[in-house]
Amino acid sequence: MKILILGGTKFLGRHLVDAARTRQHEVTLFNRGLTNPNVFPELEILIGNRDSDLAPLKGRRWDAVIDTSGVIPRLVKASAVLLADKVEHYTFLSTVSAYEDRSKHGIDESDATAQLSEENSENVPLDYRGLKARSEEEVEKVMGSRALNVRAGLLVGPYDDSGRFTYWPRRISRGGRVLAPGRPDRPVQFIHARDLADWIIRMAESRSGGVYNATGPKHKLTMEEFLTSCRTVTGGDARFTWVDESFLLNHEVIAFTELPLWLRTVSEGMLAVNIDKALAAGLTFRPLAETIKETLAWDLDRSLETDEYAARLYNASETNAGMTSAREEALLSEWDAQ
Repeated sequence: MKILILGGTKFLGRHLVDAARTRQHEVTLFNRGLTNPNVFPELEILIGNRDSDLAPLKGRRWDAVIDTSGVIPRLVKASAVLLADKVEHYTFLSTVSAYEDRSKHGIDESDATAQLSEENSENVPLDYRGLKARSEEEVEKVMGSRALNVRAGLLVGPYDDSGRFTYWPRRISRGGRVLAPGRPDRPVQFIHARDLADWIIRMAESRSGGVYNATGPKHKLTMEEFLTSCRTVTGGDARFTWVDESFLLNHEVIAFTELPLWLRTVSEGMLAVNIDKALAAGLTFRPLAETIKETLAWDLDRSLETDEYAARLYNASETNAGMTSAREEALLSEWDAQ
């Protein structure tokens, strides 16, 4: 197949390129040429801007397009309309955050999606969830049954610079007493970006359409099981101290940012969605231990790039999810005191 990827040089996009090429597909990228511009020098890269310059896409044809970067419905619609008669299949990367009720466990594709704060809002920080849901609608209106809307969960693995998963293998590998958030039996979900990319390419090959929740693993995984797996893979003497949600909230700990994979009860459903439909459509997962090991190896390799980067990485920062050692120690001391 000839595949067009809108984006393609950051995290999931890079895994999509690798998955497509492994399966002998021809890949073209369309982006602004600003993020990792030299990562795929051998590929055809069309330079443009979704907001102002789609001209490089005109007069071309592809078998499938994968939109990894769309958020604003107006811009997503413009790309879909332009490509409607130039592609056979259109994949849009959405999110499980697009659902209205984030507290419900077992959310499936039939549940209501989030609304915008006001009609035609393009305020991403305020309306990200609703904007993704509206973008899905625009793609479906244009492409019909040729549209595949993928509501992805937390993506993990190499090239993820958010720290939202990586924090735990990194922190646990250091050993010592570890602040573990919330209930040990609380469910958590995430998916290796390679697994998602492989599945998306296979869905494009079969021209499969519809809406799918895409996260993992196949069976329920608890926070305790995840942290214990990190300790097993990384070795060391990490000891977990479980701190309840009320204490964390009272001390203004930022859920999912300071302590990744911990969500407040009102949002807990985002880590407990129903993925039966995607499983039936062939979504598969590599072993958890492999994901942890590969992510930590990548993280350690990149930490050696510069002293400044390593300092930021291992002490956390405003731009990298996780908790500083000083903050963790202070919270544990207060937890002990109470």
